[in-house]
Amino acid sequence: MNTAFVVIHRRREYGPFDYEWSPDLHSVDLTYRGTRYGEVCSPAQMYVDLREFRLPQRVVQVAMLVTGGILQSLRNGSSVAERNARICRILSAAGCRRFVEGLQVADL
Repeated sequence: MNTAFVVIHRRREYGPFDYEWSPDLHSVDLTYRGTRYGEVCSPAQMYVDLREFRLPQRVVQVAMLVTGGILQSLRNGSSVAERNARICRILSAAGCRRFVEGLQVADL
């Protein structure tokens, strides 16, 4: 399963954003263009620093919403369709519905 995604903002692609399990399988490392920028230690604890990439604030917001949706779906054992629907709901609730069009969501 491909886990990477890009954010398209003002006709420019930012990414790929991705994640991978840490070697000890106790946390998830977050990457942007292959460079580690953060870590998810638990459902309530996430450390993120994207400053070095100088990304637009909206790109950071959308990337974190999508990442959170992916990680919730992993934790819940959701299917790809359920994951995509969750991400669509999260983005819509945050006023970021226009970023949904790049997702493969069956029910859109």
